[in-house]
Amino acid sequence: MRSIRVRILAICVVLIIAGVGAWQLLSSDEAGGKPITVGTVDEVSSLDPAGAYDAGSWALFSNVYQTLMTFKSGAVLPEPDAAESCEFIGQKLTTYRCRLRDDLTFSNGHKLTAKDVKFSFDRLMKINSDLGPAVLFPSLKNVVTDGREITFNLSARDATFPAKLATGAGAIVDSAEYPKDKLRKENEVDGSGPYTLKSYDAGKKVSLLPNAGYQGAIKNVNAAIDIQYYETSDKLLAAWKSGGLDLTHRQLPPAEISKIDPADPNVQITETDSAEIRNLVFNVRSGATLSDKRVRQAIAWTIDRGPLVSNVYDSTVEPLYSLIPQGFIGHSTPFFDSYPQPDVNKAKELLDEAGVETPLPLTFAFRPDGATTTEAAEIKRQLEKDGLFKVTVKSVEWQAFQKGYAAGEYDAYAVGWLPDFPDPDTFGQPLVGTDNSLNNGYSNPTLDALVTDTQQFEDRSRTSNDFKKIQQIVGEDVPLLPLWQKKDYVIAKTGISGSQYLSDGTGLWRLWELKRI
Repeated sequence: MRSIRVRILAICVVLIIAGVGAWQLLSSDEAGGKPITVGTVDEVSSLDPAGAYDAGSWALFSNVYQTLMTFKSGAVLPEPDAAESCEFIGQKLTTYRCRLRDDLTFSNGHKLTAKDVKFSFDRLMKINSDLGPAVLFPSLKNVVTDGREITFNLSARDATFPAKLATGAGAIVDSAEYPKDKLRKENEVDGSGPYTLKSYDAGKKVSLLPNAGYQGAIKNVNAAIDIQYYETSDKLLAAWKSGGLDLTHRQLPPAEISKIDPADPNVQITETDSAEIRNLVFNVRSGATLSDKRVRQAIAWTIDRGPLVSNVYDSTVEPLYSLIPQGFIGHSTPFFDSYPQPDVNKAKELLDEAGVETPLPLTFAFRPDGATTTEAAEIKRQLEKDGLFKVTVKSVEWQAFQKGYAAGEYDAYAVGWLPDFPDPDTFGQPLVGTDNSLNNGYSNPTLDALVTDTQQFEDRSRTSNDFKKIQQIVGEDVPLLPLWQKKDYVIAKTGISGSQYLSDGTGLWRLWELKRI
């Protein structure tokens, strides 16, 4: 999921499986009352699941669309939602079959059938948007239906396929309302999720009402929700301080978060270790400024994570030295092992070997916000301080930023990433596989083969060595440079319950857990 998606995971989520209780579903009238107002700086890039692979969009999708499978809070294994049941057929892990519930309807009243499920996946793969999530299903050959049964045929073993079905990439849309070969342009949603879209003001506000017709794994939808979107953390902070928000998530300024007193009777703060990470991504296309890995290695010898952690993010993040963050199977530290601390002499040697004339001009882009703007300035300072690089910084609005790096317009760009599901596979193909979602042109056949190897084991502990090899290759090739791993903070007024369940790293934003008390 990009934060880009994105998606937040407490470290304990990979170690334990926890369930949630069941409650009675409330209609919008029963939920009633004043909507709970949630503030965030995430953006919704598209209301069409085939065209968005970012945190803000997927957070909304998990509330207005339904998927065959879903994750209960804290769980590491998915369970049926729109499906009655799902399972692999045989031992090859190449045929996955689901039986659809027979009581599902879209918010417009149309019956949801297996035809709609097949349509949703077929159009996702056909459209194959540069900014969409089709990259999650590289092995999907076809989808076949028979009555209420949906069979997914894969070209290779993929033990993670059930988890992928539970992400925003698996959102089911109405085949009567969504074009089969292009994205839907109007700002409307026809889904079957726990909420219906009451209104949508792009970039500003979304209003959601509980969907009285929803049938699935969720047994209670507690309240109507208004989501307020802000351009920067500072604007989010101002809204919070003015009393206009009941809850904030992603993200108040780090300095303000560090000041919050846990003993304050008017505020609830939920802090968890998470797997949200941020990478400095390099355009490695042939002929690009950073196509030579020695130049990228020189940057790895130049960047100092310490000032980013302490000065920019007020220790609300931790330095990251690996593709796969702490808390996941196979985590290792190849970037610390290979580039333990900044060394200008080693950087100069590599640039000399590559025949680069210094200072080397670089274009560095990022999506602006309070902390990311300060971060960009610090990265520029570090790269330029020894005269090895000359950096032109570009602050680019989110959707234009996504299109820009997909088109190869930048030499380097900073992108946040949240896991799509609680498995290290979510950091493999999507980030460093051929045709990855970062669109940086990186491809390594050995790494691709290792990614495929990891997907063959239902016992995920058996993947550890292969994931360590993947991380070692990334540390050598440096298609990206890991910067930090973040803690997750949800801040709510004391009159709001359920905020501790809002996010746990499966790509779901559990707005239905929120309730006034």
